[in-house]
Amino acid sequence: MKLSSSTKQVVAVFAAAAILGAPSLFGNFSGGSGASGGPETWRIGEPVRYENMTIFPLIAKSGADTSVFETLDEGLASGEVLVTEHGSEYLRRSRDGSTVPSPGYNSGAAVNQLVLINRGKKPVLLLAGEVVAGGNQDRIVGKDRIVPVGGEPLPLDVFCVEHGRWTGESTKFGAAKMMVHPSVREKAAVEADQVQVWNAVNRGSTETVTVEAAPAGVAGGTVGRAAAGAPPVLSANRIDSAIATSAPTNSYRKIYQSPQIAKPVEEFVNEMNRRFARSTEGLKGEGVIGVIVAYGGEVAWSDAFASPALFRDYWSKLLRSYAVEALARPATKEQASLDDAHTFLERAKGHEREESEPGVYVWRERTQGQYSEIELESLAPETLTLHWMKVLRTN
Repeated sequence: MKLSSSTKQVVAVFAAAAILGAPSLFGNFSGGSGASGGPETWRIGEPVRYENMTIFPLIAKSGADTSVFETLDEGLASGEVLVTEHGSEYLRRSRDGSTVPSPGYNSGAAVNQLVLINRGKKPVLLLAGEVVAGGNQDRIVGKDRIVPVGGEPLPLDVFCVEHGRWTGESTKFGAAKMMVHPSVREKAAVEADQVQVWNAVNRGSTETVTVEAAPAGVAGGTVGRAAAGAPPVLSANRIDSAIATSAPTNSYRKIYQSPQIAKPVEEFVNEMNRRFARSTEGLKGEGVIGVIVAYGGEVAWSDAFASPALFRDYWSKLLRSYAVEALARPATKEQASLDDAHTFLERAKGHEREESEPGVYVWRERTQGQYSEIELESLAPETLTLHWMKVLRTN
């Protein structure tokens, strides 16, 4: 068959891409874009174990420059990012740099939507599960996204994590510097279900799960269901006690910062952090950009970022969230292996959906059986996968 000159050019482009190992020209979970690479380019470090939790470091040879982005905690702490209830008034910056009152985004407050305005000089990164405190009730961010500089007031999708309050002295929100633990975060980021979020806040963990369609290399049936071990430290009774004594409004923040909850969590965090730091010190020409987390024999969660610096920005509150989940699950003797972690890191091959804001970001989710994989890709100042998350769903 004789090829036209234009066809020959197309074939040459694809051949060159294959030889050079370039990312797929079709994009969409193609192996990671930007300097951070993707799951195919990351190295899994030796497992770090403590009690019923195993953390596998994700290591990359290079990272992108993520200093052009600001985290939600940084923006709220500096006052450059403002989050309020609907129907409130706030100050916006005029073209000459002065501040003027601005009317609320609509006529009344709403449980599942707030208003955010970025008055700073950097785009703001939001991760699903981050807690904002104040207003009529504490909320968590519902979905990963990027908020550009100088945009109009943004209607922000959120979930309530304080079921028993709808009053407040101020309509504004502050940085809680807290990420809800995976069982709650999943119900917001993946299930997008307010009732399930509330139930997970009060229950602790929502494991165990039966996988309907496991990825290649994983046996079907129950995944990671360990033999019965010691009951969880953060039992339903302990959580109920914390609610009764410290969090009558069912505030996630107050429940999990209460003395009866916070003490075992901080002890767990301190020990795991010490082990993790010792295991990952001395990397040369590489850096930790994320983790895979397993509970007992079940590999359940992964968070990865575009750079070691961005990972460090989130590590403290992520580790605390993982520890809460570990303590809310029974102790078991099973341990996830390095092979299990490699299997979990494989990209899902199932239904995909996508949302985007032109010129700002693309959000993608791919699901396969009980597995959900979410990627947040920035489009400016360069195309870059800022955050990658994979979840073994627990429903």
